[in-house]
Amino acid sequence: MADIPNIDALTPYARSLGIALESWEDGIPILSVPFYELVEGRPDHYHGGATGGLLETAGYAVLRAELARQQRAAVLKPINITVQYLAAGKSRTSYAAGRITKLGRRSANLTVEAWQDDRSRPIATAVMNVLMADPGS
Repeated sequence: MADIPNIDALTPYARSLGIALESWEDGIPILSVPFYELVEGRPDHYHGGATGGLLETAGYAVLRAELARQQRAAVLKPINITVQYLAAGKSRTSYAAGRITKLGRRSANLTVEAWQDDRSRPIATAVMNVLMADPGS
């Protein structure tokens, strides 16, 4: 898709975790992070911060994709993020995808889900509110 933003432009934190674009699903980026030592908390389980980082990155990715589709430029600034940990992430790849629940002129509300083997059984969810500032300010 020619109008999709460069998802390789992830934050240094996201890149350090190994987060990458896995695929596109109906214009929505699906991100993944493999399980390895850097994301491990207790033995054979994801650290909660790594899961939260994946959720946040997926939220920003879906928002950037939609803004690019609309040819809107904005500097994204977090207002808040609330993460709900539902199940322990085990020692295998985790995935995440976001959904825009409201896109206004100055702010966006997003929901994000992370899962492993079965998308219908999320390991964590997040609700994000993001300020979209004018790039010139």
